[in-house]
Amino acid sequence: MDATVLKGGFADAPVESSRAFRVAMQAMARPGSIHDITGAVPPAPLSPAAAALILTLCDPETGVHLAGEHDCKPVRDWITFHAGAPLVGAETCDFAVGTWQALHPLDRYRIGTSQYPDRSATLVVECDALSSEGAMLSGPGIRDTARFSLPEVAAFQANAARFPLGWDAYFCAGSRLAALPRSTKVEG
Repeated sequence: MDATVLKGGFADAPVESSRAFRVAMQAMARPGSIHDITGAVPPAPLSPAAAALILTLCDPETGVHLAGEHDCKPVRDWITFHAGAPLVGAETCDFAVGTWQALHPLDRYRIGTSQYPDRSATLVVECDALSSEGAMLSGPGIRDTARFSLPEVAAFQANAARFPLGWDAYFCAGSRLAALPRSTKVEG
């Protein structure tokens, strides 16, 4: 194992993971809001925000799928060492990480069942930048409306139409993140 894999995790795991968890939950509770999340220094192309999510939300029982360029040895080894999460295929994953294009086709991810809607995937979409412009969002956690720079509107509209089924999404750019739960209504 390459010694660089041993680096980049939370320096003070109890404190930093609780901070990261709070940020992740705030982002999901307030769709489209952009937050800073710090503490992880992963190998490229994994962003610090996506790495902090993995360190906080993944464990040996949480399957992670790496899509596109993210499916490389340094990232696989880093996740295995720091989170212990198994690397799995898209059809059985709990979290899928990659660029929007690499995550396609979206119909391969679990959307839950009527008895267990929580048994769905969460997409961790790596972006170049996040901004409070673009698609109009409404629904739980949003007072009136919010705007967010989604990579595509139609896929998120179709996902919201399946509610309570569907996948949830985090968007990461550098050390910033935002979230969009399946309950959020999206207009172009």
